[in-house]
Amino acid sequence: MVRRLGPDGKLIGYASSRRNGADMDLYVADPTTPGSERLVAQVTGGGWNIADFSEDGRTALVANRTSINQTVIYELDLASGKLTRVTDPKAQVSYPGARYAPDGTIWTTSDKDSDFLRLGKLDRKSGRFTPVSREPKWDVSDFAISPDGSFLAYAINDAGVTRLRVMDIATGVTRNVDGLPAGVLNWSIGDPIHIAPWGDIGLSLSSARVPGDAFSIDPKTLAVTRWTRSESGGLDPEANVEPKLIEVKSFDGEPVSGFLYSPDPAKFPGKRPLVMDIHGGPEGQVRPDFIGSWNYLINELGVAVFMPNVRGSSGFGKRFVNLDNGPFKREDSVKDIGPFYDALAQDPALDASRFGVSGLSYGGYMCYAVAIRYGDRLKGASCTVAISNFVTFLENTQSYRRDLRRVEYGDERDPRQRAKLQEISPLSSVDKIKIPMIVATGGNDPRVPPSEADQVIAAIRARGGSVGHLLAKNEGHIFQKKENADYHFWTVLQFWRKNLLGEAVE
Repeated sequence: MVRRLGPDGKLIGYASSRRNGADMDLYVADPTTPGSERLVAQVTGGGWNIADFSEDGRTALVANRTSINQTVIYELDLASGKLTRVTDPKAQVSYPGARYAPDGTIWTTSDKDSDFLRLGKLDRKSGRFTPVSREPKWDVSDFAISPDGSFLAYAINDAGVTRLRVMDIATGVTRNVDGLPAGVLNWSIGDPIHIAPWGDIGLSLSSARVPGDAFSIDPKTLAVTRWTRSESGGLDPEANVEPKLIEVKSFDGEPVSGFLYSPDPAKFPGKRPLVMDIHGGPEGQVRPDFIGSWNYLINELGVAVFMPNVRGSSGFGKRFVNLDNGPFKREDSVKDIGPFYDALAQDPALDASRFGVSGLSYGGYMCYAVAIRYGDRLKGASCTVAISNFVTFLENTQSYRRDLRRVEYGDERDPRQRAKLQEISPLSSVDKIKIPMIVATGGNDPRVPPSEADQVIAAIRARGGSVGHLLAKNEGHIFQKKENADYHFWTVLQFWRKNLLGEAVE
């Protein structure tokens, strides 16, 4: 996995499990010279990556992410391969964004002594983190330091929306950038935010009506310039609807939220059907990004789309992200869905008798689980690369991911946890799935192997249930090949036309 380019473009750093399939060793290469790649550090574990290179190209910052709650930062001597630990490996602290300043100072984001990720400096000798950003709420998601070290730009994840700040490093004075669309930064090699040698701040941002375009900000005036208007296949992005933030109290009073995309009532009068699409991760987060083909359901079929952030989602603080950890709290995230359905059913523009659910990866598990728990409210479920049995998933997923997933879901080697994992697995309650379902999987998926789909499909069909199966034999975890993505889209579209719109489809 590529993580970082060196400051002069002559080094690229990445991690690979090629040695044994389990440990993510660290490699560097000169991207201009074929065959120049070399192993610089052989490590143990699957969470390693190169985070940054120093200005002189002699050292690198390395992050070992053992869970969403813990990252250990090291410095790596690229000549000798020596790793020097910077942060305490025993502390449950996350350092997801470590970078070098031009003067060699280590800057990072961290949740040290905080519920949210703050931006600050990391002392390489003591490992002490000193926060600099002052926002009382929301994560600092990304940042970049100017080449002359005079200022930095950083982004706040405000309930999903990117808010950009510019800080003078010497004085700490921070100003807000107000001219950007209400959207989300796009990730690129290195950082989502780049600062040019002459000081302009550059970024790519997407939103409901911005497919992913380049913007720049003048660091002095904070004036925003949009440089591109991306090709969108002849469609008008301005026709897309902006989402509405929906907030509810869950079964135990915990606040949860999500984004609702509603069809134009002038074009689609009356109550409309809805698909709830649940993100994966499970530490992912739904943000008001460009939603691509989902716009077809909204704009052409008049189907509303709701995307929730149940407990366990990132972006709402480390307390919230840990609320679903382990097998004994896992189903609390499923229970979050009920209050969402209650609230959506009260929306006069929605038809509660025509709701469906979908999800991908961990969201696929949620898709199964919601079909089991709330099936009497649903007309169908579309579950993609989904976990059907936590025990078989943990036993069969690629070994480089297994320890990371055990931290989140539970340890199948522990008898008590194994029993609970079996109990909450959809395969154990497959007799409760009464609604039509379509399941999709990749034949080469290293994360959620196709056997997870095979076993649940066989169990549903053995009980006379209705389930279709789409298997892309040449695909991995997420359908990346255009022919597969298109076929999956049109197949699921037919499924919703039949089960939500009542159309006769072949």
